Amino acid sequence: MTYLAKIGELTLKGSNLQEFENLLKHNTAKYLEGTGAKVSLRAGRLYIECEDSFQEKVEFTLNHLIGITGWAKATVCDKTIEAINKAVYDLAKLEAERGCKTFKIDARRADKSFPMNSYEICCEAAGDVEALMKVDVHKPDTTIYVEVREKTFVYVDSNVGCRGLPVGCSGRGLLLLSGGLDSPVAGYRMLRRGMKIECCYFHSYPYTSEEAKQKVVTLAQKLAYYGITLYLNVIPFTDVQMKIKEKAPEAWSTLMLRVCMMKVANRLAGRCKAKCIITGESVGQVASQTIENMTVTEHFAEFPLLRPLCGMDKEEIIKDSYFIDTYETSILPYEDCCVLFSPRHPVLRGQPEEAEEIYKNLEVDELIEKSYKEREIYKLTACGEIEKKTD
Repeated sequence: MTYLAKIGELTLKGSNLQEFENLLKHNTAKYLEGTGAKVSLRAGRLYIECEDSFQEKVEFTLNHLIGITGWAKATVCDKTIEAINKAVYDLAKLEAERGCKTFKIDARRADKSFPMNSYEICCEAAGDVEALMKVDVHKPDTTIYVEVREKTFVYVDSNVGCRGLPVGCSGRGLLLLSGGLDSPVAGYRMLRRGMKIECCYFHSYPYTSEEAKQKVVTLAQKLAYYGITLYLNVIPFTDVQMKIKEKAPEAWSTLMLRVCMMKVANRLAGRCKAKCIITGESVGQVASQTIENMTVTEHFAEFPLLRPLCGMDKEEIIKDSYFIDTYETSILPYEDCCVLFSPRHPVLRGQPEEAEEIYKNLEVDELIEKSYKEREIYKLTACGEIEKKTD
């Protein structure tokens, strides 16, 4: 059984193209460890050859592999027009049985020694298929692709891939992961830019439940399906949050919580060798995400602070959450620590200088260090394995 995937953005790379291609092949092989599958990449196409019994595993891989624009199960045949005609007809018959009424043939002749050009292949291969469906070159119900390379590959390109760069080519980032809709999508968008991510979740037990924590573990697992391997750090934050409630002005409580989170994130990012900190903030979405308040948060960051959702609205974020299958988990009614003790009238335009003074009066540095040291660490893999680790 052979699968073919089209690579997209990688083809625009220059002299370092091979590095990106090798990483894409490495990531694919990592997903398919233990299957005996053969992975190769030639002329803008990724090929996977495997036993039929591993079909589900291969298709899961291709649905989550970042760096491809689409994939298909391909029929491989000899480079003769007779073999091509038969393969095209057999595939067209299946398409007709599932309700397609019109078709189009799209042929590419990468092997220029083949005696027919692309147009001639299309005309010849379409002949028998016209008994099953009508030709429509503008808006066909199905397009059957024929690629003449070292062998001939015939397929219907019906599966959308995860566009972007292979995970691992852009360094490592630390994602502040909550139980909401935004942060998992932010993590996915940075994975698509080739970044390996590690996650950090702030847990305020008993004010946030064990169900809330499990919700975040599930979200991290769904990100691990795309990131291959992912670490989740669960930070016990109850004492810090109670100190904020006790000593910070009420209007500043949410913003001070984010400042304290950033302090822990700085520590953790250095520990895991991250080059940046990633958040799910979107400009103007909530009170803590005004430009002024986001400036306050960034003031306390010791690493570049990336906000991949900053220009997106909620509908766009929800659409992405459906695509990566985090929506149903994110809307479960278990609140995270960000909504605890939220002030009725939060500050909207905080200033870094005032934030510095309020933070100093909290006297919370020791509690932040204690929270960091007492964190729980989970390793999650694309295979669905979850393992508790020690630092």
